[in-house]
Amino acid sequence: MLRAFSGGFLFPAAQPRRIRRILALAGWPLRPGWPGRDDAVAAWGHGPTAWRAEAVAARSGAQLVRIEDAFLRSVLPGRIGGEPPLGLMIDPTGGAHYAPARPSALEQLLATHPLDDHALLERARIGAARLQALDLSKYNGHDPHAPLPDPGYVLVIDQVRGDASLRHGGLDGPLPPNIFREMLVTAQAENPGARVVIKTHPETAGGHRIGHFTAADATTDRMTLLDTPVSPWQLLQGAQAVYTVSSQLGFEAIFAGHRPRVLGLPFYAGWGLTRDETPHPRRRRTLSRAQLFAAAMLLAPVWYDPCRDQLCRFEDALDHLEAQVRAWREDRAGHVALGMRLWKRAPLQRFHGRWRRLRFASDDAQAVARAGAEGRGILVWAGRESATLAQTAAGLPLRRVEDGFLRSRGLGAELIPPMSLVADDLGIYYDPTRESRLERLIATEPPPGGRARAERLVQALVERGVSKYNLGTPPPDLPPGHRILVPGQVEDDASIRLGAVDVRTNLDLLRAARAANPDAVVIYKPHPDVEAGLRPGIIPEPEARALAVVIVTHTDPAALLSRVDEVWTITSLTGFEALLRGKPVVTLGRPFYAGWGLTRDLAAQPARRRARPDLLALVHATLIAYPRYMDPVTGLPCSPELALHRLAHGPVAQGGPALRLLSKLQGLLASQAHLWRR
Repeated sequence: MLRAFSGGFLFPAAQPRRIRRILALAGWPLRPGWPGRDDAVAAWGHGPTAWRAEAVAARSGAQLVRIEDAFLRSVLPGRIGGEPPLGLMIDPTGGAHYAPARPSALEQLLATHPLDDHALLERARIGAARLQALDLSKYNGHDPHAPLPDPGYVLVIDQVRGDASLRHGGLDGPLPPNIFREMLVTAQAENPGARVVIKTHPETAGGHRIGHFTAADATTDRMTLLDTPVSPWQLLQGAQAVYTVSSQLGFEAIFAGHRPRVLGLPFYAGWGLTRDETPHPRRRRTLSRAQLFAAAMLLAPVWYDPCRDQLCRFEDALDHLEAQVRAWREDRAGHVALGMRLWKRAPLQRFHGRWRRLRFASDDAQAVARAGAEGRGILVWAGRESATLAQTAAGLPLRRVEDGFLRSRGLGAELIPPMSLVADDLGIYYDPTRESRLERLIATEPPPGGRARAERLVQALVERGVSKYNLGTPPPDLPPGHRILVPGQVEDDASIRLGAVDVRTNLDLLRAARAANPDAVVIYKPHPDVEAGLRPGIIPEPEARALAVVIVTHTDPAALLSRVDEVWTITSLTGFEALLRGKPVVTLGRPFYAGWGLTRDLAAQPARRRARPDLLALVHATLIAYPRYMDPVTGLPCSPELALHRLAHGPVAQGGPALRLLSKLQGLLASQAHLWRR
């Protein structure tokens, strides 16, 4: 049992609750009360109340356990955003990674662990590269597009006054109070004539804690105090040299290719990867970058998955943080939503209103006026964008919203809320008449580890039989022969209106498939919305049976795909799902997955689709990089892996009579308004 003597551990707020939960899962359940024979005492690092825990441990003889945030924490600092951490450093030695006077658990790990396992080091290399590619750090309240100084500067990193890493950062006590002034002088002396950029700590820039430098310290025109929230990785890439006392930015500088000059004794100093002012008497080992990352990020921390409520690997925590940070970056300024049916507003608010609540507008003029006045962007449901909106909203961020490709367990037409949405700032994926953000992503090389992640996702999708809507019963026995699946579509769907060429109806598609394959077992599957009588696209049964050997209704598409040999489609997502399962696909329209060399295309494709990605690059773009996902259990932005898990096993959102009534009421009001306007 772990005993606490600080209210900060026991308060009911989100951060203490998360900390208690991580500790409990890690085998350190936290309780108040005097420690018994086998108990330990918890101290939050060397924080203001740590002395109580130290005194109780000394008096009782109990083990002292120090706890701190891990090196990948949250979107915003806890002091600013109130967010709980994604991981903890739990040190049963009573040491702390930033206090070098005594060995910490992390230092012992770095000094004694073999760190020679190839798989571990490969994970470390990919993890470090992913952090850079995704622009993620310990805190992530920065703008990746914020302007940076011209490259070639010397970077001097400030820290907050009185931080525990400074009060306990020396071998025999606190670091000297003038060490930051000494760092600035050293940086200038060792780089004569160079421009110097002093980077302010995020908490100082936010007005929460005082730093060591102010604008007055930029005493020449070759010195700049940078207090804007810029990308730390891009800042490091533009630097010719990096100077730090003990900031985590110095740790990240190592993986950005620097050998930073370090005046303190942080955990990453003394291993041959830094230029150290003070040698550390215990640190005699030389480590590689991968070994340092493996110990500090993969082995030492305890990582937590808040959606599954379980401990996890670093990679899973990184996937979760990626989703959280993406939502913050895209939504922090807020949006005005346009063209949203009433039943869609609550799900959209959960997706895009987490950081700043959405405003809803009834027409283009109202949306543009409100967005301009409040500094927001505009979200418009893709199928309801007017021909003039882009021109009217010129100068404002404009994104077109649609359902994602792993949507729900049930139909959108039955008002089942989605688990994934896309918000496209260029076009929309089903409209081949203009470039979409998805097209750019497909034509771009995936980030480090992206193909392996896509491969795991495909394997899980196939094994669990997950598709877009996840409906239907197992397919019936099918006749032997070369089986061609022809998936029907909703004939007034935007993907048909915009992406079809010569073949535009389900009947014509079926005729084309039969004409080209007279001896095949042609299997026709009506679209679920058409089967439910909710959308147009029915083929009269006599004509369908004259062309298809089998008509399968109310059938699980994923299970059906496993039993066919080929797919013919206009623009159906079933074609993409067939590619995931290694099936040949023939397209007669221009779906997003056609034109890249992965399908046999009988219609002319957009000339701009010149790239030749492999299947895993297509999957990464389509299922990982393009959509956003929301966990229906916690309401948090989540990874595609978590969404797949919920679709396969967990609870998902459901529609209901009240939602259907609301949708019908909105349609009735809209029709009445149209009559009044006439």
